[in-house]
Amino acid sequence: MSTTSRSYGGVPVEQRRARRRAALLDAALEIIGSTGFAKLTVSGLCAQAKLSERYYYESYTDLGTVFSELFDRIVDEIGQAVVEAFVTTDADIRAKTRAAIAAAVDLIADDPRKARIVTVEAQLNPALLMRRAEVMRSFADIMMAACAAEVGAELVENAGDRAEFAAIHLLGGLWETTNSWLSGMLTISRHELIERSTDQFLLTAEHLVGVSLG
Repeated sequence: MSTTSRSYGGVPVEQRRARRRAALLDAALEIIGSTGFAKLTVSGLCAQAKLSERYYYESYTDLGTVFSELFDRIVDEIGQAVVEAFVTTDADIRAKTRAAIAAAVDLIADDPRKARIVTVEAQLNPALLMRRAEVMRSFADIMMAACAAEVGAELVENAGDRAEFAAIHLLGGLWETTNSWLSGMLTISRHELIERSTDQFLLTAEHLVGVSLG
């Protein structure tokens, strides 16, 4: 029997390895989110995860990869929360847009560790700058697909590359505005942040497709 197919205590090796990897990412979330990436060490990470260092080297070769994978995990959480909020809100497009924006803002604002990682630490890490641009483009594609589903694909297609430009512009603006709000530079309530952001998204969408979205 191959090593990868064995199980210990009824748990397959690959599943145990995935659990250890998740534990290391949870530990990285706590360390980076609380004290910054500069404070992350292999020994500290393993101590936080309650794992020996050999399990770290089982999955990773450097701490930058840990940070990148953690960033992706948080971004995936945001994406899933946004899509779920949009598709499960049974109302008009304003309510759906507001729910999607609120889901993103709430996920970050309710966990200061995640907020620090995506709004501060990721900005300081050169390796994640390109990844952040890729994430923006991916979210823009989701946003355009959602808009097309609501107003019709033809209207979005007629907007051409202006639709993609607008989506990336709006998402970048929401990212930076949320950063300013989290840092205390933008002194408005969470409710106001979400409502004003919703207004901006809908005003831009209306301008592009030429249809009132309420």
